[in-house]
Amino acid sequence: MSFRVVRSSKFRHVYGQALKREQCYDNIRVSKSSWDSTFCAVNPKFLAIIVESAGGGAFIVLPHNKVGRIAADHALVGGHKGPVLDIAWCPHNDNVIASGSEDCVVKVWQIPDGGLSRTLTEPVVDLVYHQRRVGLVLWHPSALNVLLTAGSDNLIVIWNVGTGEVLMRMDCHPDTIYSACWNWDGSQLVTTCKDKKIRILNPRTGEVENEALAHEGSKATRAIFLRHGLIFTTGFNRSSERQYSLRAPDALGDPIVMVELDTSNGVMFPLYDPDTNLIYLCGKGDSVIRYFEVTPEQPFVHYINQFQTPDSQRAIGMMPKRGCDVSTCEVARFYRLNNSGLCQVISMTVPRKSELFQEDLYPDTLADEASLSAEEWASGMDADPQLISLKGGYVSQAQSTTLTVTKKSNVLDKMGPKGSAAANASANGSPVTVNNGTTGAGGGGGGSISPASNGAQQQQVAIVGGVSEQQLAELRTKFEEEFRKLKAIIVKHENRIRSLEATVKAVTDRGLTEVDGGGGGSLLAGSNSTTSTSPAPASSHPPTTTSGDDGGDGHYHHNASHEEV
Repeated sequence: MSFRVVRSSKFRHVYGQALKREQCYDNIRVSKSSWDSTFCAVNPKFLAIIVESAGGGAFIVLPHNKVGRIAADHALVGGHKGPVLDIAWCPHNDNVIASGSEDCVVKVWQIPDGGLSRTLTEPVVDLVYHQRRVGLVLWHPSALNVLLTAGSDNLIVIWNVGTGEVLMRMDCHPDTIYSACWNWDGSQLVTTCKDKKIRILNPRTGEVENEALAHEGSKATRAIFLRHGLIFTTGFNRSSERQYSLRAPDALGDPIVMVELDTSNGVMFPLYDPDTNLIYLCGKGDSVIRYFEVTPEQPFVHYINQFQTPDSQRAIGMMPKRGCDVSTCEVARFYRLNNSGLCQVISMTVPRKSELFQEDLYPDTLADEASLSAEEWASGMDADPQLISLKGGYVSQAQSTTLTVTKKSNVLDKMGPKGSAAANASANGSPVTVNNGTTGAGGGGGGSISPASNGAQQQQVAIVGGVSEQQLAELRTKFEEEFRKLKAIIVKHENRIRSLEATVKAVTDRGLTEVDGGGGGSLLAGSNSTTSTSPAPASSHPPTTTSGDDGGDGHYHHNASHEEV
């Protein structure tokens, strides 16, 4: 007699539940782009969704409390000239988001705490290097301000966002890059490519450490690093059946597990929770979310269950564990968009009777603090991400932070416009500090995210190097002298204008008066300098003759034909 032993797992009964419609987001014009991306990014403060936009690319950013029907004219983030293809929130600053677009530019944006009140078109920094569309943006898990971008030019570029400079350029892919993922400490990269291969790269040297065939199908594949070093992939076989596999980095060509799921055209996106080792498979166009648990026992990837919905999904985003509700034993939360414009909020919960904090469900999770600076990572240092406990709920340790970008100087920067102290200062590498009382050193190792002071609400341009105090004093004296001269000229013209206005008023009020009697005509009483006394031609004004004692000479008087000033 045989019997089956049920596998013991605390996540065996995880179930999904959709929130009521009034607790979701409606009337969102989700992007119609055919690019294989999730089109959605979530963090504990905001929900960002790529939307359809005329005249360029845009995405909408909503605070989590702004539920219900979204107005058609809601403020957008809209600085791209082409459709936005991918967005990603910075893991170390919940107000900073990066976006890649068909216009070949990557932009990094600062979102205010309360959300947007008007359309945002000015990014913190533009990252310009790619020659073709940028379809992938990905932040480093533990290093501050390190961003990976990949484009249709088959390049992977790693940036230091704090200085706007390229740290590494990798040109080892012969075709379009489908996906990329950092490992746990950010010391390795795994990528998938249109040539059907999966590669493990050294991100500092660009060297390919290992490569193998991922899936035999020609459609898009995805790969992610799991917390303990294994690699999980999704793709298609030659019969267009969807597959997933589990591989070891040192034996990429020999999968530990390879399983066929179903037949569908939609690309599957693996969303991974490193705390619980749960993987959620969400396919574009699917109406289900499947979830699996990865364990050291056979068959290693255990199917748990699926969440079924009546309509297909267009985009999906997963909330970091910091944003989950520990009081209800919520282990994951998804924001799922369908074609009708409804963003459904789905909560994945482990049923527990106790209302106390469940330590086995919530080990220490990823914090919003970086372990390394960009310069330390570029120099060869590695570190695991910072972890925090969720006992008592998540409280941000870095509230109201502002991204400060310090452009590094070069020879051409020193040739700024003459006579402009502020221009010369900015050309010599001086940072512009926004909503913040501190500035980084010009040209040096800026790029830090520093807390904003409560009182500093206006932009300040720090003038560092390049202009001495003596030069500033000379410029100030020169400008004051110019201002004094301009003021004297203005006063002089003001007096003349008043005199002319008085004359015009007198003409209007009293009219012209003709005065007879000996000696020439007087035009106006009280006006002696604003008329012309030259005689008019005889044909237009015949002389008026008067007789005196001796017969008198004939003379004439001017009348209303005099020239007025």
